[in-house]
Amino acid sequence: MNNQQQSVRVAVVQAASVIMDREASTEKAVSLIRQAGESGAKIVVFPEAFIPAYPLELSFGTKVGARSPEGRKDWLRYWENSVSVPSGTTEILGEAARKAGVYLVIGVIERDNEYSGGTLYCTALFFGPDGALLGKHRKLKPTGAERFIFGEGDGSTLPVFDTPYGKIGALLCWENYMPLARAAMYAKGVQIYIAPTADDREVWQSTIRHIALEGRCFVLSCNQYVTKDMFPTDLACYDELASSPDEICTGGSAIVGPMGEYVKKPEYGHEDILIADLDLREIAYSRFDFDVVGHFARPDVFQLLVNEEKKENVKWINRTY
Repeated sequence: MNNQQQSVRVAVVQAASVIMDREASTEKAVSLIRQAGESGAKIVVFPEAFIPAYPLELSFGTKVGARSPEGRKDWLRYWENSVSVPSGTTEILGEAARKAGVYLVIGVIERDNEYSGGTLYCTALFFGPDGALLGKHRKLKPTGAERFIFGEGDGSTLPVFDTPYGKIGALLCWENYMPLARAAMYAKGVQIYIAPTADDREVWQSTIRHIALEGRCFVLSCNQYVTKDMFPTDLACYDELASSPDEICTGGSAIVGPMGEYVKKPEYGHEDILIADLDLREIAYSRFDFDVVGHFARPDVFQLLVNEEKKENVKWINRTY
């Protein structure tokens, strides 16, 4: 851990979005960032898709081979409340990180404005304590019905960032079930592995504990706590929620150390900010007998090819205008 701090206080924010409302969700995030900073945290993590929401239990009127006009209206509302990167929203978040003096990792639904503007991505944004937008990670593979509403990221947004507290990076939700994606993160030296999610199942805890033990890293897993009465009743497809439970997402945010043991056990049933002090020396301590990309690797037998090139549909050759 040369030239790095030996400990860091972290904050994992388990809270609900103001669903389908970019401005109100951003305002809530700013307040929670301030609270986390006041606790002494230097790294603050928010759930997947916090702005403007992860659309739990909604189908956007979609069936295989068919879309409904009502579903399109809800998708348009979702799109209109998504986040351009950069934008005024990212400036507000960066300023909140600067005022709190924290590294901020927050999930947003990103609107692609580089090309058509019609594609949404499930994205994690990284901000430094100076307020700068350090970069982003777009989910590589949307899961199940997410593929109706999110595009796929590529290898150009698979960053790991150096900080005074070690290297931080993130994979979103079920990307963490992709062994090769994890292998890429380990090879980049991730030490504080951030796993925003929308999965509140007990079995998810097995996933994050395995990752911590496999990667010999700290894992910060962050989920929302969402109840049905938080959804706006004027959604065009609101009746889809009729059979949903009152608690649509129960939480389960947790912090795991590099030996696979909880630093903070999962919290369920309420909003909360989980605060923990991480002893970063535990990373080297844990790697005495297992280093997944070091002495426990076999590059003579197994190798992984990672394509970090930005993928484009059209490439111009000899374009003069």
